[in-house]
This record gives sequence, C-alpha cells and structure tokens, in this order.
Amino acid sequence: MGIQLILNENSKKGVPVKVYTNDIAQDAIKQLRNMAQLEFVHSHIAVMPDVHVGKGATVGSVIPTKSAIIPAAVGVDIGCGMNAMRTSLTASDLPDSLRAVRSAIEKQVPVGFNMHNQITAKASTLDPLGKRLKPITDKHPGLLKMLKGFERTWAKQLGTLGGGNHFIEICLDENNDVWVMLHSGSRGIGNCIGRYFINLAKKEHQSRFGHVPDKDLSYFAEGSNSFDDYVEAVQWAQDYAVQNRKEMMRLVLDAMQSKQAGLPHFTLTKEAINCHHNYVEEETHFGESVYVTRKGAISAYEGELGIIPGSMGAKSFIVRGLGNEESFCSCSHGAGRKMSRTKAAKTFTVDELKAQTAGVECKKDKSVLDEIPGAYKDIDEVMDNQKSLVEVVHTLKQVLCVKG
Repeated sequence: MGIQLILNENSKKGVPVKVYTNDIAQDAIKQLRNMAQLEFVHSHIAVMPDVHVGKGATVGSVIPTKSAIIPAAVGVDIGCGMNAMRTSLTASDLPDSLRAVRSAIEKQVPVGFNMHNQITAKASTLDPLGKRLKPITDKHPGLLKMLKGFERTWAKQLGTLGGGNHFIEICLDENNDVWVMLHSGSRGIGNCIGRYFINLAKKEHQSRFGHVPDKDLSYFAEGSNSFDDYVEAVQWAQDYAVQNRKEMMRLVLDAMQSKQAGLPHFTLTKEAINCHHNYVEEETHFGESVYVTRKGAISAYEGELGIIPGSMGAKSFIVRGLGNEESFCSCSHGAGRKMSRTKAAKTFTVDELKAQTAGVECKKDKSVLDEIPGAYKDIDEVMDNQKSLVEVVHTLKQVLCVKG
C-alpha cells in the first residue's frame, strides 16, 4: 500500500502532509498541520504508518527543510536507532532456558541510568569524540552546566542501554538462524545536548521564516552561529550513538561467548546493520538540497538495509529500501505506540504482560508494564501499509529481551 491520507492538500497556507496509514490520532493530525505551516518545509511532510503524537513534532514524521532545522523535531534521544547481526547459531544451539544468557548480557551491559565502572571502549573510538566535544562545550558553557557530570562520564556510558523502549534481543529468523538486535541512542549526553539546543531555539528571535505556530517548532536559521553550532553538536551526538551501539553489540557478543551463557562457539554471518531513526541529515530531494529530519523513521534508499522492530512480544523485520521519493526514501522505525506509557501501565496487568510475552525470556513485572505489546500498533498492519517503501528480507521473532 502507499499514501492513504493527504492532509492540508488544498490549503493556501503550508505544504501537504502525505500519510501512509489511516490509523492516526487527532492530536497527531493537529501537530502535523502545525508543522505543515512552517515556511521552510520543502515539498511536503511524509508520515510513516507508525505515527503517533510526540513533543512538538510528530513521531513517525519525515520533515525536509530548507535553510533551517528544528531541534525539537530531532528530539532529545539524538541518534537513537538500531543495530543487528546474524550469527552462525541456530535455534537448536539454544538451551531450553535462556535465563543464563540474559543474566550474562545484563552483567556485561549496564541498563537504565547505570554506566560502566571503567571505560570499556577503545581509545581509537573515544579520543576523536573527546576532541570534537571540547570545542562544542567551550562555545556553550551553559551546555557544560547542564551536563552536570556527563562531560566526564560520557565515556563510561558508551556501551550502555538506557531505559524506556531501548532493548537488547536475541531473535530467530525464518530459517531459525540466531540474530542479535539492539536499540539505543546517545544516552545522557545526547539528551543534554538535545534539551540545551531546544531551549536555545526557543529563545532565538523566530523572524526569518514568519509565524511559528508552536514554540516547540522553534528553529535555527542557516547562516546563524546557533545553526552551525547545533549542526556540529547534533552530528557529534549521532556519531556517539553509532559508537554506543557498536560497543554494546561487542559486549553482548562477548557475553554470549562467555562460560556463563553456556552457548557453543559461534561466528558472525551477516554484516552489522546500524541505522538511526531520530536524526537529521543533509540530502537531495526533488532537485533541492535539504535537511531531512527523520523523527521516528529510518532511511530507505533503494537497496539500503534497515531494521523495523515490533514490540517485545511481536515480530521484527530486516528490510531493504525501495527508494520511494514520496517518502523521502524513508520508512517506519517500528510499530509505533497506540497508547501512552502512563495509560498502558494503568490499562494492563502483569498477568497480561506474561501472556503477551509468552515464550520470551524477559522481565515480566510492573517495571516494564508500559512496554507491553498491547500498547503498540499491530506490526503486521504497519508493514502492510509500507509495502511501497520497503521489502522484507528477514522476519525475526525474539526469544530473549533485555530492557532497561
């Protein structure tokens, strides 16, 4: 299926909004109409089938802009994304209980607000990041104050999971091959960078491009010092997120090879896929160089591999992009929430969580109730709505899930 709904199509004010689903809430529609009014949006806004309301900008939206970037559209989990690798293990190599494997992973990878006691990443990874970070904080001492220690501990957070919807999973594909898949971003320091520049944008005089209908859509205009500084900082956070996932994947694989896990020796049989789904990048679309902000969407250029995870009790997909220009060569970043965390925690019970995650080695208590599969959209329906954007290469089903 392709575009199912077009908002703002005949409006004299703003650009069209092309939506790849009919399953969209009214509060998200309101946000999208506000975004469409911005004078610097190029061509149209594309909305993925996992769409739901976000902070300022709608999750699941692809926003191409000329000469401006909206920090709140990128968000505070800058560079959040996915990493996946296929191993030589098969389902028959896994023990009946994966409790020991989960324990080994949790021992190696700090979750939630925790970090490593010692730096685990190599100097070849850390030193370039450190050299690039100092000029950013030198120009923005207010950012240094907001970091409150993260300027010293970001290195210890490299290779850590975080909380919320971040996860580490072991999955089986349609051939019963074992995959490792994980989801995380730029951790505490990325959050601080995001919040700092969102607040800075709100203080900037928003005059170059006319009316801004929502303070959370405040922008930096190209040519300003703030614009250049934000681009530098957001690129740093995105690169940090990539390295965080690489380091975490290394630690997970080490844990799986440990004596504690009890798995047979294995090798890697598929090159890692490492993709952002909360980020901004300069690209060319419809003949123009634009800044493409994907807030809850991944790049899906023709032939490009990506990862679309479902909830912790559903399927996930390795996909290949079809290069659909109407979506700015993008697709969904997951299933998408259909209810808030607060509502999910009030609506569902622990017994329902246990039923919906049957067969998955994972936490099954109140601490992850807001991540229950029932709080998310049907991943099969989401995938059906984006057949014009991607093709499925592998279908994965998790058998183990580590949450923050």
